[in-house]
Amino acid sequence: MDSQPTSDSPPTLLEGRFSGWVEFTDLIRQAFAVAVVQGGREIIVCDPDFEDWPLGERVVAQALNDWSKTGRKLTMLARNYDEVMRRHTRFVIWRQTWAHIVECRASAAASVGDMPSALWAPGWSFERLDQERSRGVAGSEAVRRVALSERLNECLLKSSPAFPASTLGL
Repeated sequence: MDSQPTSDSPPTLLEGRFSGWVEFTDLIRQAFAVAVVQGGREIIVCDPDFEDWPLGERVVAQALNDWSKTGRKLTMLARNYDEVMRRHTRFVIWRQTWAHIVECRASAAASVGDMPSALWAPGWSFERLDQERSRGVAGSEAVRRVALSERLNECLLKSSPAFPASTLGL
């Protein structure tokens, strides 16, 4: 019997460790695709600069577009958004269109190590524990998700609004 997933099979997300840039970026693509199917209402992403996230890819922009519905909220937390603006044009355009559901915050964390590189959703999350080698852990385990949520909320409390959807001249 063929065990290949069909196009009707619901996507599943990794439960366990990941290692390397390819696995990391695939995980981000899958997380946004699953959010579309499962209808997750809230996503928090955090990274010092999102430089190596695939936010500018067509497939990610399409998944975010498909996910964007009334009652949804994407929260982004970074030290700065320079690399997002420089490398992820599709995401910047999507962010302008959907500014009403996207909250971007900046944190002046003492060091890059003080800020997680993570994606959190109510039912699943991942965190890169070694950003240099893109190694980390993902899963739906409640204890890990709650701990990550608390760390992200602590960072958000110490943050300020950033990366406006548009700049208005006077």
